[in-house]
Amino acid sequence: MRKGKTFIISGPSGVGKSTVLKALLERRKNVYFSVSATTREPRPGELDGIHYHFMDVDSFRKWISMEQFLEYAEYVGNFYGTPKRYVDEAMAQGRDVILDIEIQGAIQVTSKRPDTVRIFIAPPSWRELERRLTERGTDSQEKIQKRLLRAKVEFQTAHTYDYFVINDTVENAVRELDAIMTAEHCKPKDRMEIINGN
Repeated sequence: MRKGKTFIISGPSGVGKSTVLKALLERRKNVYFSVSATTREPRPGELDGIHYHFMDVDSFRKWISMEQFLEYAEYVGNFYGTPKRYVDEAMAQGRDVILDIEIQGAIQVTSKRPDTVRIFIAPPSWRELERRLTERGTDSQEKIQKRLLRAKVEFQTAHTYDYFVINDTVENAVRELDAIMTAEHCKPKDRMEIINGN
């Protein structure tokens, strides 16, 4: 049986990761999208296990001490993390796993699992990223500028990723991600494991 692989998708806010990943998940049925755990309160319409695994702070800290997270971070007074269990269960079933996490989380995951495939999604231009952030209409101009400053920092680490996908159109980005995932399963090590029955 084919073993699942873990794919990290990172990129700046406004690059269109959510839209691209939604389209990719419709195209590739044997993929598990990892749902993060958080200690923040659910927002209206958010469902436990669908949008996040909602936990209290004590339970989250206990999971940290028991090394139950592939990665975790504290952001604006709340914890966020990727539970190992769900990732491992999906991979054991031969499913690929996608983690939509930021760069610091990606570093934590790859330090524990070096075979993780890291993909950075970028806009076609800096001007386009600024346009997308502005047209979302969800942030103040000050917050947009903060997001753009953070994006500059993120771009400085993009060269450490295995792949770099430019989201000029959703269709092109999905096609490239699909090709990357297929190619990763065609590596000799993976094919030999299948042939040898491992």
